[in-house]
Amino acid sequence: MVKMYYEKDTDITLLNNKTVGIIGYGSQGHAHALNLKESGVNVQVGLYEGSKSWSKAEAEGLKVATSSEVAQSSDVIMVLIPDERQRDLYKTSIEPYLDSTKTLMFAHGFNIHYEQIDPPADVDVSMVAPKAPGHRMREVFVQGLGVPALVAIHQDPSGKARQNALAYAAGIGSARAGVLDTTFKEETETDLFGEQAVLCGGITSLIKTAFETLVEAGYQPESAYFEVLHEVKLIVDLIYEGGLGYMRYSVSDTAEFGDYTRGPMVVNDEVRENMRKILTSIQDGSFAREWIAENDEGRPTFNRLREENASHPIEEIGKELRSMMTWLKKTK
Repeated sequence: MVKMYYEKDTDITLLNNKTVGIIGYGSQGHAHALNLKESGVNVQVGLYEGSKSWSKAEAEGLKVATSSEVAQSSDVIMVLIPDERQRDLYKTSIEPYLDSTKTLMFAHGFNIHYEQIDPPADVDVSMVAPKAPGHRMREVFVQGLGVPALVAIHQDPSGKARQNALAYAAGIGSARAGVLDTTFKEETETDLFGEQAVLCGGITSLIKTAFETLVEAGYQPESAYFEVLHEVKLIVDLIYEGGLGYMRYSVSDTAEFGDYTRGPMVVNDEVRENMRKILTSIQDGSFAREWIAENDEGRPTFNRLREENASHPIEEIGKELRSMMTWLKKTK
């Protein structure tokens, strides 16, 4: 039976008289820090000297110091910088200050699961992973709500790691929505698979390939953009609100019939087998090793692919069309 925790299962007063250090002030970092602060928790933010986020965090009423200083003076250390930067920062700025009185926390299990970070055995190590981007997490919290999260325990020498992690989840608002009990292994592997097979890799490849197919067949790029990219939000919003059934209820019978009969032609047994291969590369650590090596070598493949994808025709057409959509928020 899946275990879910809610506010009634948490005790935020466990964070009383404790200092929580948030390492990083990006999308997740700013949301965690501000939500905790407004929940009455003593929070400080750890950044590197010269960080552009330093003045921003201070302007929002937060105490800021270097990551080393924050790790040294905090009881709870939550690491919220990108995966590829965590190993080196941990070695230089966190590990020297860890002892049995401290808790080390993460919002993603990558570096613990793939053994890039190996904390001392006498330190509690836990994870609270909100299931939303930071800006959404912050927006929902301000409205008096919360986004769901996952909680996992890697080390529990104190015997209190889970209840302390749940207190943290309450502080950021996630206990309002529900916190799912999981493991570092499960969170890491399912998160990477979801990103690669569906949320990022799968959907972007599907969109680009469909766009190219229509344009190659002689259709206007603008029409292709509307049909295979622009309307994705409509469909995803319906699925988000009520599942696949609600989406199918909301579209035409023609679309629903096409869904049932043509969807399996696109995502066929070959695609299913490729998904299994992707999952295997995550489970056996080969993807992690590839990504770690890519960063160690200066990201040559990553930078090339980023440049190639940024210049794809669908991006140019999209910029033109979105500039005419006055209702859209301006994005960087």
